[in-house]
Amino acid sequence: MDSALFDVAIIGGGPAACAAAVYAARKNLKTILITESFGGQSIVSDNIQNWIGEAHISGMDLAKKLEAHIRSYPEVIEIREGEKVTSVKAIDCDTKLRVCDFEVTTDKGFYKSKTIIIASGARRRELGVPGEEKYKGKGVAYCSTCDAPLFKGKKVAVIGGGNAGLEAAQDLLQYANEVYILDFGDTIKGDPKTLEEIKKDPKLKEIILNAATSEVLGTDLVSGLKYKNRKSNEEKTLEVGGIFVEIGSTPNSEIVKDLVQLDEHNQIMVNFQHARTSHPGVFAAGDVTNDPYKQNNISAGDGVRAALAAYDYLLARQKISPAAEEPQNL
Repeated sequence: MDSALFDVAIIGGGPAACAAAVYAARKNLKTILITESFGGQSIVSDNIQNWIGEAHISGMDLAKKLEAHIRSYPEVIEIREGEKVTSVKAIDCDTKLRVCDFEVTTDKGFYKSKTIIIASGARRRELGVPGEEKYKGKGVAYCSTCDAPLFKGKKVAVIGGGNAGLEAAQDLLQYANEVYILDFGDTIKGDPKTLEEIKKDPKLKEIILNAATSEVLGTDLVSGLKYKNRKSNEEKTLEVGGIFVEIGSTPNSEIVKDLVQLDEHNQIMVNFQHARTSHPGVFAAGDVTNDPYKQNNISAGDGVRAALAAYDYLLARQKISPAAEEPQNL
């Protein structure tokens, strides 16, 4: 627990949060970064090929570099790793000037700050169909980098044809005998180059489009799945020993749902020019926001923007309410 008032509290440990922390430190802001772990969603990626400046880097190595960078500013950045944020609320508000401080509560204490940067990222989305919960860890998986070796010699299905789905298929083709990709849409939306590469592998047996997965089948372990063709309504069964779910993510925005405006997907709505949310003094960056491009490099840029915007806000706050000078219109 720390009763000190920080200039900025950053929630998250991925590229957006770490970039925000570096830039806050360079502006000499008294900063606290609170995260359960470093790296964000990409920590499970074995081979990241689009992080600028690195032709190839693993998610784990990227996480280590991000952490090392922010730890190089011990004078201004306090790091609270292994803490889960449970709520963020405005406190000590001056209603006339529309200026508040904020209290961040975690499972281990609470912290006070003049500004907040929410960079809490997102988590893997689940299918939500019968059998999924029952067979988690028994054939249903969400991390190909972690679990692909366990499916050596088996038939597996990847649910999802975005970048995450194609990367999962790449991982699985090294181990499985047969790989199937099922996608809800009528086209594969993942990277064309990656798609071209995996199509060359004879172990990729089929790409099934317009497939709505309806049930996970099994006895003690997964034995298959049911899906419905969205155009013909025909229901089919695919016999597989493993199912990798790669259908996108859900933003980790619950901690601020009563503080800032969210969109219909529970993403934090931001003014992209200044990374502002609907609440003065609260900024957001990365995959938790309504930015349509969920990419590490973009998240890092968002984090930089949020830190600079928070700095400008603090400078204005010293003079007059920033809300009076700069309305928080999204």
